[in-house]
Amino acid sequence: MTRLSRAARGVITAVAALLTVTAASATAHATPEPKAPKDFVALRTVDPTIIQEMRYFTPHNFVGERIDGYRQPICVLTRPAAEALHQAQRRLLRHGYSLKVYDCYRPQRAVDHFVRWAEDLDDEAMKAEFYPKVDKTRLFADGYIAEKSGHSRGSTMDLTIVRLPARPTRPYTPGRPLVPCYAPEQQRFPDNSLDMGTGFDCFDPLAHTLDPRIKGQQRANRLLLKNTLEKLGFVNLAEEWWHYTYKPEPYPNTYFDFPVAWKSLSAKR
Repeated sequence: MTRLSRAARGVITAVAALLTVTAASATAHATPEPKAPKDFVALRTVDPTIIQEMRYFTPHNFVGERIDGYRQPICVLTRPAAEALHQAQRRLLRHGYSLKVYDCYRPQRAVDHFVRWAEDLDDEAMKAEFYPKVDKTRLFADGYIAEKSGHSRGSTMDLTIVRLPARPTRPYTPGRPLVPCYAPEQQRFPDNSLDMGTGFDCFDPLAHTLDPRIKGQQRANRLLLKNTLEKLGFVNLAEEWWHYTYKPEPYPNTYFDFPVAWKSLSAKR
């Protein structure tokens, strides 16, 4: 072996050792992902018949991209909230309807993503559908975006009602022309739910549950959802026909940040 080859071998050995130490150090200092408390469950394990269309796992939302923390398209809730939804589903199934959830537990990192997006006034890619009449500078003042969300406590969900058999819906394709969320049902983005007068996550007063301009069958559909859930302990957010919280909440003052994923849960599939 030549002097040069011995030197080269020494350099390679030293570099390899340095990389090993660096990797070991990074592993030792890596922060493990937080886990859900044991009484959080995947809704599918409590009631597999409830339809799930988890919008924040997809780019079809007011931000226009998958939201941080949504690793899998599953609804996660505290067990009491999930079991109460199961009871609501049983009542609706008798009349040929099903619940459909759009969002359930929401990690704090997802809420932080919403806040960053709201502060970026140049990003209005989804304005034409979700907030056509709202100046983006008003999102915080008008209450559409906040730094904390009840969803992060685990007993709040966004949902609607679907007539059975559920019709298939056209997948969202980024880049297609957007239609205001308050447009007539035949014009706005197709959803297989009952006509509630606006689409989900519509930033507009027409989305207020009891807005007097919502009449006829649209109002009846909202009241069907509201009356069914309120009889089982759910409380509606007056500004959003789709937003309900199960009371009493197991974690009324705790905002969790574990990812939406099966591996976050103690009880697996």
